[in-house]
Amino acid sequence: MPKPLREIVLDTETTGLDPAKGDRMVEIGCIELINHMPSGTTFQRYLNPERDMPAAAFAVHGLSNEFLAGKPLFAEVADDFFGFVGSDPLIIHNAAFDLGFIDAELVRLGRPPLARDAVVDTLLIARRKFPGAPASLDALCRRFAVDSSTRDVHGALLDAQLLAEVYLALIGGRQPGLGLNADDGGAVVQPAAASASAETGSHARPPRPHAPDPAEIEAHTMFIDGLKDPLWRR
Repeated sequence: MPKPLREIVLDTETTGLDPAKGDRMVEIGCIELINHMPSGTTFQRYLNPERDMPAAAFAVHGLSNEFLAGKPLFAEVADDFFGFVGSDPLIIHNAAFDLGFIDAELVRLGRPPLARDAVVDTLLIARRKFPGAPASLDALCRRFAVDSSTRDVHGALLDAQLLAEVYLALIGGRQPGLGLNADDGGAVVQPAAASASAETGSHARPPRPHAPDPAEIEAHTMFIDGLKDPLWRR
């Protein structure tokens, strides 16, 4: 049997918008997908940012200095995080933002940045599918009728759960592969049948011939001859 497709939906919460200016991650949340569907396996950690929490950031996610003070540093959970993610594709909304913060932590640890070749950015997919339309996670939840009523504040795990549903809708619901191409944010989602063929070495059937054979042409001509002023001969 073909190996199931495993993907990781990822989201973070931070102290601000720019890791180059000292902003840090305060939460990381991941949802495991198997063949595009949530498996029920998750990874979530709150993180001590080793700095104060700006009021604007607190208003977004509600994570206070006091709450985060006793949480682990990213360095303490890094191995668990990378063990969970492995080498499987990452599904991220506005990937440059989250990856920028993760890479900043990796620099502090003297580790290389995350590879970008296995990252699917749902923001880019949404912008290509719905040009000119709002493409925030909230807007996509409204578009696809994903229930976000429990989202009083942002949370990495909660947002990853919502994004998992949005991602499924973006790639064609429960029939992945429909309407997908390489222009969808650089993400190519291979249909299950194509994956199976690649795994087993089988080949697709040759296309069926649709041109009429001589007998069909003759029968059609006789039919036309029996009509008065046929449209086909005007």
